[in-house]
Amino acid sequence: MEVLVLLIPVSLGLGLLGLGAFWWTLRNRQYDDPDGDAHRILRDDYDDQPKG
Repeated sequence: MEVLVLLIPVSLGLGLLGLGAFWWTLRNRQYDDPDGDAHRILRDDYDDQPKG
């Protein structure tokens, strides 16, 4: 049970670090691709058929 005194703060710290990294990526617009889907659907070389 003494190990929980160490593991709980470490796990909370890692969780907060991951959350901070996620918020950083959101602020820096890492997930924005406004033109990507529009251009991808119009491409002629796109083929969703399985290779065979």
